[in-house]
Amino acid sequence: AVVPPGGFAAVKKEIEAILTDSQDFWPADFGNYGPFFIRLAWHCAGSYRTSDGRGGCDGARIRHFPEFGWEDNANLDKALELLEPLKLKYGDTISWGDLIILTGDVAIESMGGPIIGFCGGRRDDKNGDASLKLGPSDEQEAIGPCEVNGKCEFPLGPTTVGLIYVNPAGPLGSGDPAGSAKDIRSSFSRMGMNDLETVALIGGGHAFGKVHGACETGHGPGPLEDPSNPWPGTCGTPGTPLFGRGPNTFTSGFEGPWTTRPTEWTNLYFKNLIGLEWVEFIGPGGNIQWKPVDAPNEAIAATRMLTSDIAFLHDPSYLEISKMFAENITALEFYFSNAWYKLTSRDMGSVKRCIGDLVAPPQIFQRPLPEPPAQQPDFGMVKNAIKKLLRKESPALKPDSLPGGTPYYGALFVNLAYQCASTFRATDYLGGCNGATIRFRPERRWPVNRGMGRAIRALRGIRSQFPGLSIADLIVLAGQTALEDAGSDPLVFCGGRTDAKNSKELRVEMRNLAPRDYIRNPIVSVRDSAQVMGLTSHEAVALAGRLRSPTQQERLGFKGSYTNDPSMLTNEYYRLLVGETWEQIGSPVPFDQVTVDTEYKAVGRDIYVTGADLALVWDPEFKAIVQAFAADEAYFQKVFAQAWTGLMNADRFDGPDGNVCDN
Repeated sequence: AVVPPGGFAAVKKEIEAILTDSQDFWPADFGNYGPFFIRLAWHCAGSYRTSDGRGGCDGARIRHFPEFGWEDNANLDKALELLEPLKLKYGDTISWGDLIILTGDVAIESMGGPIIGFCGGRRDDKNGDASLKLGPSDEQEAIGPCEVNGKCEFPLGPTTVGLIYVNPAGPLGSGDPAGSAKDIRSSFSRMGMNDLETVALIGGGHAFGKVHGACETGHGPGPLEDPSNPWPGTCGTPGTPLFGRGPNTFTSGFEGPWTTRPTEWTNLYFKNLIGLEWVEFIGPGGNIQWKPVDAPNEAIAATRMLTSDIAFLHDPSYLEISKMFAENITALEFYFSNAWYKLTSRDMGSVKRCIGDLVAPPQIFQRPLPEPPAQQPDFGMVKNAIKKLLRKESPALKPDSLPGGTPYYGALFVNLAYQCASTFRATDYLGGCNGATIRFRPERRWPVNRGMGRAIRALRGIRSQFPGLSIADLIVLAGQTALEDAGSDPLVFCGGRTDAKNSKELRVEMRNLAPRDYIRNPIVSVRDSAQVMGLTSHEAVALAGRLRSPTQQERLGFKGSYTNDPSMLTNEYYRLLVGETWEQIGSPVPFDQVTVDTEYKAVGRDIYVTGADLALVWDPEFKAIVQAFAADEAYFQKVFAQAWTGLMNADRFDGPDGNVCDN
């Protein structure tokens, strides 16, 4: 990713010229494409969901299926076509993702709206594969099934697959504002928005433009049915210049503007919503809409609301916020501008990935961290201090016991480092061990991290010996030291991590990185976890063979581990997976009820694995890798070292593409 010549500010000037240059193939509403481009940016970014970090405009997958064919994205192919000459002019110096979001920003500013900044650096995907799990697809059903489309719940983002958030006509098109309010809160919270941000985004966005549903016959075939001319429109008189476009456009099936000044930034949306009485009616597109009763003039009489707008009147929190915005446009500007930046930048992750001349100050959703200490410790000396702890019992934490009774913490330190780093998500570039948030709630209290607070306490004596040593670096180095002591290939340590400061806002953000235990099928779960973490199949299988602590397994509620000697990193794990016969502990359950935590025991031996382990032999691709590692320990060690180092350093960003540890 690069910054275009002259910076993003130079591109903004050219975008401004496009906004009011109406084209015959798709005439601009009110002579201004601004609202159209805001919709494009919103829908490109609004696919983001917090459950797994998927979606968003990084990748610009709105240009590809499945997003390109979503019902909610009807006619946005025309918005992309309007931007194509500018993209061709700048070529690879600006990505489609950056151009789409920057155009939305320019549109808002050109109509008087507030923008706090622009985070550049999006990279375009070559296809839409990364959106398959957004649906509709078999991949989506595997991780987030939705029995009734229109009542979809977490981990999916929208209530309706194929829409960005909710049905504008209320749940299942019912026209129920109270039910719509519940859907709105549910859906917007799944993309990380609170009530203030939700109301500001919807009302601020609806300050501009209109909805389109000029007749009941619809927009015509979509891009799957007619790739050459998707959504041609069926409204108006066939053969005339404006057939299916302009005043005859059909997009969502709803019709009309929200305000009397649809190309100006105002708080009229909230003034009208609160100040007028609204009555339900069937619009020209055949859907439930709302119109004002006894409007004071024809212009106001022509304004419209959707059930999802009227919902704000039927929820106490939303109503209070709406009244505030109706009375105070300054408050609206503050909350809208910040929420818009969050909407359009959240999938970019850390602020360190943002580039350009318009980047806003770090925001809490970008997980800003303090600068690392100027004076770094001698990590070689730190490593020697950790080695002395590996076989010395600490009152802070019960150790493993090696054959002969020697206490041993190596596998526990490896587990601590892995749990700290494995929150990293390559989907939205959040998580990881930089910041050492495993010290804080809620991460510290996740069941998988049971006992890890005590493991950190066992290391704190070392930290006090070395000024400038962050807990994050100490955790990662402890894991590395233990692995090398256990026989791994040499691992390269990259110091310079820093420790986050605990805060309520940080704790709210950390909830979004909780383990994805909603996926029941262990094969799907293991494969999905690898994809979210950005691991190849070989890397994921290699990391599964890391040191495993029997005492930690017992702490987590399991009978034990696959080994009673966790002090050696070998390919024994893979030889056992393919060489032993495994049976469920307790009353067996059918395979469709097996989870990653279902425990198995080797027949005739006192060793144990879980459904997550056996998924590696149940899945054909994973099994081939297991067999390769079982046959060649040197190969396993090589891949493991690469995977471990990559995961530990995954969150050490240097721009959108770089990593400070690459140097």
